[in-house]
Amino acid sequence: MRILLLAHAFNSLTQRLFVELRERGHEVAVELDINDAVTIEAVELARPDLVLAPFLKRAIPEAVWRGRPCLVVHPGPPGDRGPSALDWAILEGTADWGVTLLQAEAELDAGPVWESVAFPMREATKSSLYRNEVTEAALQAVLKGLERFPDGAQGRVEGRSRPAVRQADRAVDWAADDTATVLRKLRSADGNPGLRDVLFGEEVHLFDAHPAPGLSGRAGEILGHSGTALARATRDGAVFVGQMRRRDGGRPFKLPAALAFADRLSELPELDGFSDIAYEEKGGVGYLHFPFASGAMSTEQCARLRRAFLQARAHPTRIIVLMGGPDFWSNGIHLNVIEAAPSPADESWRNINAIDDLAREIVTTTSHVTVAALQGNAGAGGVFLALAADLVFARSGTVLNPHYRGMGNLYGSEYWTYLLPRRAGKAAARAVTEARLPMGTAEARRLGLVDDHFGTDVASFRREVESRARAIADDPGLAERLREKRARREADETRKPLEAYRAEELERLKLNFYGFDPSYHVARYNFVRKVPKSRTPLYIATHRRKPSPPSATSPAHA
Repeated sequence: MRILLLAHAFNSLTQRLFVELRERGHEVAVELDINDAVTIEAVELARPDLVLAPFLKRAIPEAVWRGRPCLVVHPGPPGDRGPSALDWAILEGTADWGVTLLQAEAELDAGPVWESVAFPMREATKSSLYRNEVTEAALQAVLKGLERFPDGAQGRVEGRSRPAVRQADRAVDWAADDTATVLRKLRSADGNPGLRDVLFGEEVHLFDAHPAPGLSGRAGEILGHSGTALARATRDGAVFVGQMRRRDGGRPFKLPAALAFADRLSELPELDGFSDIAYEEKGGVGYLHFPFASGAMSTEQCARLRRAFLQARAHPTRIIVLMGGPDFWSNGIHLNVIEAAPSPADESWRNINAIDDLAREIVTTTSHVTVAALQGNAGAGGVFLALAADLVFARSGTVLNPHYRGMGNLYGSEYWTYLLPRRAGKAAARAVTEARLPMGTAEARRLGLVDDHFGTDVASFRREVESRARAIADDPGLAERLREKRARREADETRKPLEAYRAEELERLKLNFYGFDPSYHVARYNFVRKVPKSRTPLYIATHRRKPSPPSATSPAHA
């Protein structure tokens, strides 16, 4: 089928549907929903069999839905209507939720239902639920609906339309709300828009909340800072808040909480209890967890993770598994922290060198077999950091974005010019980085970017990773495997030293950071501040590409 994905943004769900539908042989194009005229034009150009809307913030124009089938993915069960479906479900502590695929009509979320898929809720942020349970259910609903296309409507379902959640609906009453209630309110706003609150007399938006066991104080009091988070007392305990957005101060975007209020840290005690890096050992295998918020890795986080990796390498194990986090493995350098720096160019340079230092330690580790276990999505430098490991396992359904160019033609580093061709070959490496397209795990395995993919959810993926890691640790041939690894590294180093790859990459990056072309800085500014796109990039809007002119030797010139 020819399918046009119509979306407010090319977000995680839209990308997942993009790669899965293409994998199944469909011709898929994407149009960002900017205004009615642009959307109508896109449909005229694409001439799709189906318009599929996985993520919209406004209604599809009548001229579009009257002219061809238009299916909308709604993150709620049949009968639920309104723009804040998942927010309300979290706020109200709903046990089960779902996704509905319905046909677009004049009334929002009220058209005929094509398919619905239910799932149990878990205690998690809205963004985590959306990225996992909602995305998996949406994919199932779309695939089932397409099996019955074009006559898949199953009838209407009566329901109620609920308004958008207001900040007043989830405002925290620090004196009255217990910890569970505070967490529920914060999690319902995570990702977007954040929970509005007042801190140090200033309006802020809070994100990335976690329980703070063992801490307590006067309700509403800022108890101190721990790692990158601030701790705040509730009626019966406390919570850690990992990220904040201040309205004032010229940095109106999310930052690690301790950095957002760096000017107040000297007034606060330093506490234990919050960590975004953890190490554990099981069966002779070391597991390094780093669930960094949004998968972004600042200079400071890269340095701490490098130290943690070196400490793990000093343990008497022979396998180190780099686990990342359940939602993201890594998305590379921390663009928000870079944007907040006095000199974003200098901070970009520090950040890329810090992640390069980490990558080098992984590449040069010959005492252990290293495994990158991608529980969640990875992008840009995070993909190439994973390739530094000996083995790369990915959870089936994760999405990789193995390219940098979308960020203002950024060249990238992390030794990618060594790591990617080594796995995929030079021709495929060039094609992957220039395409700027998301990639599913099936394609990643065919290209050699991952060694295997498995597991339908995080829990099953972790179990299989642990099983495979134990098998490697118990393998009588492990010593020989490590000898062969040392020999390959020595041979590669003789052909071309790692530092030569790094120097070449950094020389190109200097132009991005300090050169005359400001594209990277403009793209980063727009990304961090969520400036809406004025058009859909041509690499996903294939319907807008102009045909190449005929060559001089073509029949047109004969």
